[in-house]
Amino acid sequence: MDRTRGQVEEAVRLGKPDLIFFDFAHWIPDIARDCGAKSVNFVTISAACVAISFVPGRSPDELAIPPPGYPSSKVLLHGQETNSLSFLSYPFGDGVTFYERIMTGLVNCDVISIRTCQEMEGKFCDFIEREFQRKVLLTGPMLPEPDNIKPLEDRWHQWLSRFEPGSVVYCSLGSQIILEKEEFQELCLGIELTGLPFIVAVKPPKGASTIQEALPEGFEDRVKERGVVWGEWMQQPLILAHPSIGCFVSH
Repeated sequence: MDRTRGQVEEAVRLGKPDLIFFDFAHWIPDIARDCGAKSVNFVTISAACVAISFVPGRSPDELAIPPPGYPSSKVLLHGQETNSLSFLSYPFGDGVTFYERIMTGLVNCDVISIRTCQEMEGKFCDFIEREFQRKVLLTGPMLPEPDNIKPLEDRWHQWLSRFEPGSVVYCSLGSQIILEKEEFQELCLGIELTGLPFIVAVKPPKGASTIQEALPEGFEDRVKERGVVWGEWMQQPLILAHPSIGCFVSH
């Protein structure tokens, strides 16, 4: 990506845009400023994550301690969670870490835009605005339109239709996340404890070739009438559009 900087500079010089949106290309604000344009750092992770992880003047080593003025005592990072963010200190390009790349973009941009809404994360967005001294604009949820050409597979339509509207938990961690076996089992057990019907769409954990061999002991028998753990692709937009879905758990 960084090797395209010269091409981007040329395109901006010729196109003379008013706004340039970017995410990981932390050098965009410099290019925009030289051309008289404004740069918008578009953030797709949660505002709560930005608020606790990327406040100016903090390093990745300080993640376990909430920054001064942080608006929540409940959304915190604990030992294992801070360890999982060690990648922030890893190189992400020539001569720059992932953390430095994100921070440079946030500090140098003209506007920060976050894919969230005031109703869900307003206090975190206000905190980010104060800390970075940048206007924070919210896009709200950005969801693809369901594919109306292909209907929801019959097996899932029939299964979901057995339950009351808004009563089913749908959990999906995407196609890139592969959990440790212990994490996978804790996820399944936690959702089981809700007492609600559920679908968990997740890849088999590390060291397992199938979902079934990794499930907690007795899990299938306990939830067979109300729960499914599925290790293959699903029609997620159509699943979420079904009236029985009431809760979406994701990463």
